[in-house]
Amino acid sequence: MPVTSASRHTAPAPRRVLAVMVIVPLLAALALWAFAWPATRMAPRDLPLGVAGPAAAAAPLEQRLASHEGAFEIHRYADEAAARTAVQNREVYGAVVATPQGPHLLTASAASPAVAQLLTQALTSQAPAGAQAVPVTDVAPAPAADARGTGFGASVLPLALAGVAAGALVSLSGLRGGRAVTAVLGAAALVGLTGAALAHSWLGVLTGSWWAEAGVLALTVAAIAGGVAGLHALLGKAGIGLGGLLIVLLGNPFSGAAGAPQLLPEPVGLFGQWLPPGAGSSLLRSVAFFDGAAAAGPALVLSLWAVLGVSAIAFAGRRTPVAASSLAAPSAPAPVDAAAARAS
Repeated sequence: MPVTSASRHTAPAPRRVLAVMVIVPLLAALALWAFAWPATRMAPRDLPLGVAGPAAAAAPLEQRLASHEGAFEIHRYADEAAARTAVQNREVYGAVVATPQGPHLLTASAASPAVAQLLTQALTSQAPAGAQAVPVTDVAPAPAADARGTGFGASVLPLALAGVAAGALVSLSGLRGGRAVTAVLGAAALVGLTGAALAHSWLGVLTGSWWAEAGVLALTVAAIAGGVAGLHALLGKAGIGLGGLLIVLLGNPFSGAAGAPQLLPEPVGLFGQWLPPGAGSSLLRSVAFFDGAAAAGPALVLSLWAVLGVSAIAFAGRRTPVAASSLAAPSAPAPVDAAAARAS
């Protein structure tokens, strides 16, 4: 049986069977670890929280909160107005205000319904027996259509899948250079418009500026698609697998979109904010519910992913034909004319 070039580069069947049997359980274990471990270890870790009011009245509140070792990062404010401004600017997730009638809790369920509920329970559990219920004011409420934040949290995975699919399709379809960049950016723009139409206009999950939200969704998908296509341009097909691993198996569960990055085990929460799903969800919260407050950091992360990915695509498209052909398999020698050989 003749040996073809394809058969020379194909691993024996038993080895391929063994590879499937080993790789699939490893991927399953990785997925279970990435999704289940953070979800079962959610707790406040240096969660930014404000304490406001006169020093004499605020000090006992600060001491009570400090008893939760490592849970809260306390920020001091002079009065309730300053604390409200800090919550609306996304400097803190909430604030406890010391008043003559007792503590008054300010929350922002738009920043995280889970954190707002956690703060309410933490302050209520520390109140003396028979004490009056702690009044709670939601400074930045979540949309009525998504009061628990489940719709917002569920939006991360579709964006991740759309970005990975766009990057993979552009890479495997053979598009190069400017055409590949155009395909990535065009697909991202259309996903942004479609996502805003669904999440804002239909479901009511987002309540900010429609076009700003569409821009954030488009930038998120562009960062993911550009990253995947850029990794393919640098590493070949292995780059698509690496991109999918980073975005779907790590970026999605580490994003903190369902709660907050400060509720995830360290350093998972911080790492997730350097990946497009985490940065995209943080930027979308800022634009949709807080008029763009605290948007600079996540916008920079997404822009870096998009620019570096597009640059890698453009660089791969500008390689000379000679450099590209040097990577190809050598061609078979031309056949020799037998009659001409005898004549010579």
